Amino acid sequence: MRKSYRLALPTVAVLALAGLSQPANAATTRVVLDQGHVDVVGIAFEDGAFDVHVHDENSGTEYAPSEVQLVAKSGSKVSVPADPAYRFLGAPGAAAWVLPQVEDPELLWPGIGAEEVTSGLFTNDALKVDIVGVSGPAQVSIFTTDEFGAPTVLADSGNGLPDRINTTAGAHLHANWAFEAAGTYRIKVRVSGTLAATGQRVTSAIATYCFKVVA
Repeated sequence: MRKSYRLALPTVAVLALAGLSQPANAATTRVVLDQGHVDVVGIAFEDGAFDVHVHDENSGTEYAPSEVQLVAKSGSKVSVPADPAYRFLGAPGAAAWVLPQVEDPELLWPGIGAEEVTSGLFTNDALKVDIVGVSGPAQVSIFTTDEFGAPTVLADSGNGLPDRINTTAGAHLHANWAFEAAGTYRIKVRVSGTLAATGQRVTSAIATYCFKVVA
C-alpha cells in the first residue's frame, strides 16, 4: 500500500474476512471502500513494469487489489429498463446493482485512471485494459451511457471474455459497473501497451478485484 497526498485523509473502514485463499484458521484484512471516487483500475508504469492498483481519490491512498473489498451497497439496486438496448443486463424489470458513471455521493464511483502514465511512453499513448475473467453469482458488465441514456457496452461477462477497454496515458474514464445478483464477485484485469521507444509489448500481471454486492 502506498500513499500520495493530493487530498485530505478520511477514516477508512476495515473488514476482517475469513478464508479467501487462506488456511481455515487465517484471516485476511481488507480495506472496505463503499462510497466516493475510487479508481478501481489505477494504472502506473514504474521501473519497466505496470503497477495496477486501486486508488482511493478521497484519501489519496493506493492499494494493491488484494488489499481492498469494493462494495456495491443496496442503494445501487435498480430495475433493468424495458429498452431493448439494455437486454445485456437481463430481463426488463429484473434487479441489477449499478455503480454509476455519474457520481452519487452515497455510492462507490468507480473509475479507470491512467494519469500516472507519462505521455509519449507508449505508442500513440495507447493502453489496453482487458477484463479477462469474472467469477460470482451472476454476470458483470461495464458500460457507458450518453446524454440520451443510450448504453455502449465496454465489457460483458455474459457474452464471453476477455473484453477490452481502450484508454490512453493521462486519461480518466468513468463508466457504469453492473452486477446482476447480490453476492461476492472477483474480476480479473490485465493491462498492456507497446513501448514507443522499442516496440516492446508490455503486459501486467493479472490483478484480481473483489466486489461485494449487497442485497
